[in-house]
Amino acid sequence: MPREADEAAITAHNVTRRFGEFTAVDNVSLNIQRGCIYGFLGPNGSGKSTCIRTLCGLLEPSEGNVNVLGLEIPREAEALRLRIGYMTQKFSLYDDLSVQENLSFIGQIYGFNRRTVRSRSDELCDTYHLQPIRKQRVGSLSGGQKQRLALAAAVFHKPDLLFLDEPTSAVDPENRRHFWEKLFDLCDQGTTILVSSHYMDEAERCHRLAILNAGKLVAEGTPQQLMDDLGAQVVEVGGEHLRQVRQQLLDCPEVHSASQQGARLRVLVDNRVSDPAEFVRRSAELPDAELHLTHPSLEDVFVTVTTEASGQRNTGGSL
Repeated sequence: MPREADEAAITAHNVTRRFGEFTAVDNVSLNIQRGCIYGFLGPNGSGKSTCIRTLCGLLEPSEGNVNVLGLEIPREAEALRLRIGYMTQKFSLYDDLSVQENLSFIGQIYGFNRRTVRSRSDELCDTYHLQPIRKQRVGSLSGGQKQRLALAAAVFHKPDLLFLDEPTSAVDPENRRHFWEKLFDLCDQGTTILVSSHYMDEAERCHRLAILNAGKLVAEGTPQQLMDDLGAQVVEVGGEHLRQVRQQLLDCPEVHSASQQGARLRVLVDNRVSDPAEFVRRSAELPDAELHLTHPSLEDVFVTVTTEASGQRNTGGSL
């Protein structure tokens, strides 16, 4: 469970960030409690990275107020940098240096003496399974090894708050799972973590989520709350000619979305429909089809709120 749930690590009020005529973050307000893992979920171009950079003081908001760890941002951004870690989507350390040399360089940046750098490097290499590759050049490492090193570098100075911008986009599912176990270890030790992702299984691991679309905050809450508040019931349809069935159902205003998953069609029907299975059977003329109700998923929430925020019907296309 998150620690210090009564204290805010980040508060943002009506934050907007513009680049010329383009608005990347549009009137976003957040209250992120200490000791939790808070997720940013959104399609490409939704403003996740810009929002993170604004919260950690790398970008100045065009409008609004930001307070992080009790510091006013961007006025006190320099003081904040000593208390946060930041891991970007693209691995950003030095390929021509070894694992140890990269960690030593980070330690020197933060002003640690040689003894402390060595001690902390030993500790991090043990924690993140880097000992066997400690002398290896970073350019020759696998994606998972680079990811572990990047996380070790981001937490070298034991930050109170860790920003992770799509940190697992280039690694396999097994390494992603191990990475998240390390995040929960950090959270258990009191570190607050803000992580952006486009993986639904990662989003479900967060204590709370904000879903962004076109720079706007379109939904916020725990993963379970977001699924409970979807406003639609899910009907799964089995049978033949699912592509034609899908198109028939998409013509119904009561249907939020319809997407095929293998040999089944997943249909989101508005909560105002009292018997969604019967509605689907009748609307698609499926007297003998296999139909059953199932629980909404976070992907259902994501697709529904982002398409509604865009003023579009979801046609079941790619995310």
